[in-house]
Amino acid sequence: MKRIGKITRYLLFVAAMTAAVAACGKKGPLIPPEAMVPAAIKDLRVTQQGERFLVTWSQPSREEAGRPLQGLAGFRLFRREVLPAGEDCEECTGAYRLLVNVDLEYPQGVVRNGSLFSFTDVDLETGKTYQYKIVSFKTDGAESKQSNLARRKKVTPPLPPVIAATPSETEITLTWQPVAAPPKGSLLGYLVYRGTGDSPLLSLRKKPFPETVFEDLGLERGVKYRYTVTAVAQVEGETVESDPSAAATGELSGRE
Repeated sequence: MKRIGKITRYLLFVAAMTAAVAACGKKGPLIPPEAMVPAAIKDLRVTQQGERFLVTWSQPSREEAGRPLQGLAGFRLFRREVLPAGEDCEECTGAYRLLVNVDLEYPQGVVRNGSLFSFTDVDLETGKTYQYKIVSFKTDGAESKQSNLARRKKVTPPLPPVIAATPSETEITLTWQPVAAPPKGSLLGYLVYRGTGDSPLLSLRKKPFPETVFEDLGLERGVKYRYTVTAVAQVEGETVESDPSAAATGELSGRE
């Protein structure tokens, strides 16, 4: 009888443990903390327009482990000056300095367009090369790995064109005088930007073209359009865009 009592207590213990495990639900694989940080940014990019650098990147949407990212709080963008060979030391203490700390709730100092962010860097010297990196962080302080490195040498840009807009009943024609290539460079062509109202001006072509006349067709009557043009040059191996021209406006003439 004593043996049967022990067996009964054992069976009751096993049943209780089984019920407890079932109540806890099925457990998934454990995720290490380093995989729960934001995925590293991989599209950090720097371009030159006029005397300024435009640094752009996209907001991550996933954690390092691949799960949807929750609780993204902001970014930290860093820059260092690249020194001549034999003197350069990327890993040295103080090589990088913080350019901007971006709080997503109050994103001052940057421009946001959906998931794309941009920062304008103006503290630059012609002839020097600069390198950028960025990290993102969550509300709990968890920080991503560093991004890809973006490097660029500041060169002398071309001058912006002076443009005029001439509307007609069917199109708006832009004209400008040719721009000289900057020292140590060659002119690649021009880019035309267009916008309406307070909207951002967007490039109408992906690549620069050599002509100094542009006919804008397929426009809406009664809408006032705003244009700028930039000159694009190749200087010391770098593609550089001029400052935008002064804006010219126009709208289709006549009636429907």
